[in-house]
Amino acid sequence: MDKKIILGIDFFILAGTLALIVFSVGYVQPLLIAPQDGYESNNGAVLFSFEKADVILIDDNIDFSSPDEYHVEDNLVINLKPGVYYWKAVGVLPSEIREFKINSEISLKLKQDGEGYEVVNAGNERLNVDVYSEGKIIGNVVLDVDGSEGVFGDKFVGRSDE
Repeated sequence: MDKKIILGIDFFILAGTLALIVFSVGYVQPLLIAPQDGYESNNGAVLFSFEKADVILIDDNIDFSSPDEYHVEDNLVINLKPGVYYWKAVGVLPSEIREFKINSEISLKLKQDGEGYEVVNAGNERLNVDVYSEGKIIGNVVLDVDGSEGVFGDKFVGRSDE
């Protein structure tokens, strides 16, 4: 056979193999749907949505030196504390790395409770609440997330307990 024909066949086989490899890598790499890169929320319940993966890794550093590993078959909701996080999915190949942030939310609600009040932590951080009556501090309560406590007073000042 002519050398040009052999080189042409070799080139065709090589190009086809390369195209197949590129297509295969794109096909087997996990697809990340949510959360999007740069996502921010005050809600610590985060939906992780992805395809072609059975493990997701979440860490507070981009090097994934101490990741939390979740073996899953479908989408997953995970409750996270405020902070910056990185995540990726792992299947046959690892996915891209995405970053997201859970913002701190300090929120104190009052409910009338007989002659006093029930103070409720409606945020996503532990609260330290000073209780005042007639301009003087008369007490202090610490409330976990979703925690509440009955108190007597006319002014309540909450701040992060972290």
